[in-house]
Amino acid sequence: MTSSASSHSVAWIAGVGASAGLGAALGRRFARAGHTVALTGRSADRLESAAREIRAAGGQAHALVADASDEAAVARAAEQVRALGPLAAAVFNAGNAVRAPSLELTAAQFEDAWRTSALGGFVFAQAALRLLLANGAPSDASTGRGSLLFTGATASLRGRPPFGAFAAAKAALRSLSQSLAREFGPQGIHVAHVIVDGGIDGKRLRTGAPQRVEAAGPDGLLHPDAIAESYWQLHAQHRSAWTQELDLRPYKESF
Repeated sequence: MTSSASSHSVAWIAGVGASAGLGAALGRRFARAGHTVALTGRSADRLESAAREIRAAGGQAHALVADASDEAAVARAAEQVRALGPLAAAVFNAGNAVRAPSLELTAAQFEDAWRTSALGGFVFAQAALRLLLANGAPSDASTGRGSLLFTGATASLRGRPPFGAFAAAKAALRSLSQSLAREFGPQGIHVAHVIVDGGIDGKRLRTGAPQRVEAAGPDGLLHPDAIAESYWQLHAQHRSAWTQELDLRPYKESF
């Protein structure tokens, strides 16, 4: 993180990894709209690489290393975000797609998936909501105090092997988003959950499952920048017509 703060409103994104991933794409989109972006993840090298890319394009970006499920680490990151300016948008994009048949899945793996998605989402949401509530009543009646957005998956809606742990964790995150929307929507905070129903054309999939990328063919995967545009549209919605859940998929994806 650089030492200089900005008077711009801030977009805080947790779950940022490789430049070709969704987290970095979200950072680029919110920076392009004029927000200072705070990028949070566990890899200092990847965070700083994404931040440098945004700064090279004329934006303002800061790398804040933290594990989203670590309450103390997230609290420290939140204080750094507070110093940058008023929080306008918070995005929880962390996840751990543990893959194992149910009888081979260990309790430690199951817990790790839950900690990353469900507990991490809760810890991050608490920290972000405190910052958003501190904004006070909006001056423009069409807007709220800001937005809190969660990244979901096909597994948020239905479980199947070998992703039992991932499905349980993502379903919990979805329920959390609904609870928070009902509690904080009336207080002017837009809480929304995005179901990414399909593979993302990023480094993780291209490295870990190149055969799936090949099988998907042209336009068979979701492009990170296209997904990020939908998050931006959610953030910019008029408060008289807020979306609580949005699902995104390639036009070729069955559902």
